[in-house]
Amino acid sequence: MARDELSRALTLRWQDLRGVVPWGDTFEGISPAGRYVEVERSYIWAAELGGDILCEVAVYGGPSRYDQGARISAVIPRPA
Repeated sequence: MARDELSRALTLRWQDLRGVVPWGDTFEGISPAGRYVEVERSYIWAAELGGDILCEVAVYGGPSRYDQGARISAVIPRPA
């Protein structure tokens, strides 16, 4: 589920994100196994302000299970 959410999160272009980074959101969803989970997405500068953007996704079974959740990330490169 984290991989699927990351692929959707990466559809946003660097040009569209640069004005709102750092930014993130959390929403409730239902996992493929039918469990209620929280999905957290964040977009932050990967290293330097105005450079590449790091997109991180976490899927977990509520605040008390955050550390046991699935996490995945990818970089949205700044266009040359």
